[in-house]
Amino acid sequence: MKKVKEEVTPENYLQTKLLNQIDFSDTFSTTNHEDTLEKTTNLIFNNPPKWIEKLFILRNKIVKFIGLKTGVPADYNEEFRVGGYLFFFKIFSITNNEIILGANDSHLNFRAVVVNSNEVNHNIKVITLVEYNNTKGKIYMNLVKPFHRIVVKRMVKNAFKNTNK
Repeated sequence: MKKVKEEVTPENYLQTKLLNQIDFSDTFSTTNHEDTLEKTTNLIFNNPPKWIEKLFILRNKIVKFIGLKTGVPADYNEEFRVGGYLFFFKIFSITNNEIILGANDSHLNFRAVVVNSNEVNHNIKVITLVEYNNTKGKIYMNLVKPFHRIVVKRMVKNAFKNTNK
């Protein structure tokens, strides 16, 4: 069994009102029936490998020249609650089987949804939804898309735990 696989984004997330429109989406999944959804989400977003941290530092150095957010938000806190943050993602919603994180910026808005589908394999789904606010958002996403896929796949791998090996 693959530790992480790419899946088609579930239709209900493409029709959701998490964003006004969905211009880009992808979904990566892994297996983890051992941890709570909170712990699983922390494994995914709060433990990036050093090379991913360095990519984010490089990204921030580049995008600050075109006016995108790079600093810590004024309301930043690391409490696991609505309004708290994981890495630099704000927590918008927490339920028993779904956690919604994201950010809004001048160029685009995005949501990362972590879902436990309770399937036997690949029960943890990480769904990325992006809304372009302008041409700058579309250009930005087209530039980062190849890196996004590699980074998200690697971060989702952090949560893999298969007790049925």
